[in-house]
Amino acid sequence: MAVDYAVIVVYLAGMLGMGWWGMRRAKSKSEFLVAGRRLGPWMYSGTMAAIVLGGASTIGGVGLGYKYGLSGAWMVFAIGLGLLALSIFFSARIARLKVYTVSEMLDLRYGGKAGIITGVVMWAYTLMLAVTSTIAYATIFDVLFDMNRTVAIILGGSIVVAYSALGGMWSITLTDMVQFVVKTVGVLLLLLPIAVVKAGGFAQMKAQLPNEYFAPLGIGGETIFTYVLIYTFGMLIGQDIWQRVFTARTDKVARWGGTVAGTYCLAYALAGAVIGTAAKVLYPKLGNADDAFATIVKDELPMGVRGLVLAAALAAVMSTSSGALIACATVANNDIWSRLRGAVSARGDDPHDEVKGNRAFILIMGVAVICIAIALNNVIEALTVAYNLLVAGLLVPILGGLLWKRGTVYGALAGVVVGGGAVIALMAKYSILATEPIYYGLLASFAAYVIVSLCTRPTDEAILANWRERLAGRPGAEAEAPAEPAAVPS
Repeated sequence: MAVDYAVIVVYLAGMLGMGWWGMRRAKSKSEFLVAGRRLGPWMYSGTMAAIVLGGASTIGGVGLGYKYGLSGAWMVFAIGLGLLALSIFFSARIARLKVYTVSEMLDLRYGGKAGIITGVVMWAYTLMLAVTSTIAYATIFDVLFDMNRTVAIILGGSIVVAYSALGGMWSITLTDMVQFVVKTVGVLLLLLPIAVVKAGGFAQMKAQLPNEYFAPLGIGGETIFTYVLIYTFGMLIGQDIWQRVFTARTDKVARWGGTVAGTYCLAYALAGAVIGTAAKVLYPKLGNADDAFATIVKDELPMGVRGLVLAAALAAVMSTSSGALIACATVANNDIWSRLRGAVSARGDDPHDEVKGNRAFILIMGVAVICIAIALNNVIEALTVAYNLLVAGLLVPILGGLLWKRGTVYGALAGVVVGGGAVIALMAKYSILATEPIYYGLLASFAAYVIVSLCTRPTDEAILANWRERLAGRPGAEAEAPAEPAAVPS
């Protein structure tokens, strides 16, 4: 294992080194939070794919393949579909807004008053996403070093917090590009073919497993629909995803770069399911399907390759964790704290250093994420609560703002409150993992948004005119001056 350990140590050291390099570049709020809005197509595609394909997509995707066969790809497939939909239909308009958070977009569209409430919902979602990603370090470091769960969470979480706080989005972008390459090589180019060969090839896999393992809809239509509802729509509105859209150099980069990333996700989904199916042939009686990834890596891969593939799993977790962390800190600082302290600033206090302030919030949120991850046991329930709140509370107001002129700020607030309240009440009634809460919560949010919007005064025409100017990307409507000319990463 010495060679495997060396691979992992070099990888982790490289992450910290890139964090230090990013610190030297992130000199303004724009550079720190959205990489100066200067990413070209290649870097944008790689980092977007890296953030959406986390530990759940890698370890969980293989586990679903182990349990259901090829149809286990549907969870990650739904993520890819969501990214494709976001990129093709909405990303260009989102990028042209030149904002930092989803709540800022809602304030622009509806004329204020929605920011803090929507910010709190988005903050809760990003916080739990960061927590569940951080918990995954325990599984990986246990395989690598037989490490105590708490120590593993502190070690992995501290590295992510360190490089994220040092250079903000620049550090995260650079590390995500490395993580994208490592995942591609480790999972797609090494683990996938080795797993299939070790299982005897596809003919042997089909001979040893039931036919439903190779049925496209074997996982069940209701499960697929739920994945689409939660993950596909969740991709459309999450702050962690939007914040990456804000990094695009142009709206065309956001559209086409995201389309490439979404297509890559579809391939990654199928790869995970095939690896899991091969693991079912090799280890038919594993107690936990989520152990399939670690087991096949540990037992079937040669020295050195094993370290690289485990680094790929670590890369998947770190990319999602760091993206969720900076999103959580951005929302906490810009949408909640800055609005609450607005009255203090109005009394004449000195303006705070925005880079230092955002860096401090990453550190604060990072410590909170590590502490919650140590205390939390049920990862699936925590993630389900986060996604249910996000989709039921914010999907209708956000898409309604983008697609329906008649939507009003009171309709948006009603959609958030009614949808979020309904999903919480229904989770208490049915259970956290039930499908009814998200179905009925979304319907309640939609009904509240439409009814209240139609019963209240339309949004002021001046607000809508400014909104249209910003959506069109006209220079006079931008919230900030364009970044100074510089070498543009591709």
